[in-house]
Amino acid sequence: MSIITTHSEKFLEKYLNNASPTGFEAKGQQLWLEYIKPYVDEWHLDNYGTAYGIINPGTDYRVVIEGHADEISWFVNFITEEGFIHVIRNGGSDHQIAPSKRVNIHTSKGIVKGVFGWPAIHTRSGEDKITPKLDNIFIDVGAKDKKEVQAMGIHVGCVITYEDELITLNDRYWVGRALDNRMGGFCVAEVARLLKENKIKLPYSLYVVNSVQEEIGLRGAQMVADTIKPNVAIVTDVTHDTYTPMIEKKTNGDVKCGEGPSVTYAPAVHNKLLQIILDTAEKNNIPVQREAASRSTGTDTDAFAYSNGGVPSALISLPLRYMHTTVEMAHKSDVENVIKLIYETLQRLDRGHNFKYF
Repeated sequence: MSIITTHSEKFLEKYLNNASPTGFEAKGQQLWLEYIKPYVDEWHLDNYGTAYGIINPGTDYRVVIEGHADEISWFVNFITEEGFIHVIRNGGSDHQIAPSKRVNIHTSKGIVKGVFGWPAIHTRSGEDKITPKLDNIFIDVGAKDKKEVQAMGIHVGCVITYEDELITLNDRYWVGRALDNRMGGFCVAEVARLLKENKIKLPYSLYVVNSVQEEIGLRGAQMVADTIKPNVAIVTDVTHDTYTPMIEKKTNGDVKCGEGPSVTYAPAVHNKLLQIILDTAEKNNIPVQREAASRSTGTDTDAFAYSNGGVPSALISLPLRYMHTTVEMAHKSDVENVIKLIYETLQRLDRGHNFKYF
């Protein structure tokens, strides 16, 4: 029986279909907060938009569960006299998938529709070898010139997102843009719901966090870690399914969608906390996969781990196909097992848990 309710799925669809580009996450954070409010005792929002709810506030022991809210996007960088728009990245947007994509340009006048244009195959000779690059992709909004583009409300600095929406594939996968990492925000919200509905009493204060600006350097997590000053942090993000074509397992690890969450071994991951997670998975028959990260995890785990003199932190990852595209794919069973693993792990932690290294 699924632990994800119909109500939860409706929230997920609404949440993922909403645009939440880095630095402009406000609307998505409003949706997320409205969903978790019934399940938390307090909620807060910091100056840059990181949102969090608190369960059992006021204790001297603080545990964080966290995902990040922002999605990759583009900025308008230059408008030609002919009315074509050149862009720069906002986060790790993949320029190679841009041609022929439909986009939403966010302006003070509302959404303006556009497309990433591309020369027709008939006009490219075999010797031309034109490939998408950051300096040659462009957006067409159907304008006759620069003045008409500007009259639409488009200016340098407007943010641009793809318009692709969430679908279900083979009744097995959720597919869409920005599953990285609003699926993480969904998972921690579901943990809060389960704790409330099952009347679980925790011996510490639990902070359910949805951070901003991860895609440009873990910035939201850095800020909120300094605010909360947690004793423990469990972060959830996405990782690569390495079973699709053209991915080398020896380089990128051995992780497959449908085989359960992945846990990471890395310098930032605290060994004792990781062992609690692994023991929890074994006790509750939750499948897990393992991977290693050289130097850093590249996730908000690093921001929490190296804050406030060192915070015991761990990473639970959702296997994902086609990261940073508009067809990111997550297996429904993996999403459920991420939720279960965090939910069960929280009940194994106690107030004042000894995380001294030896």
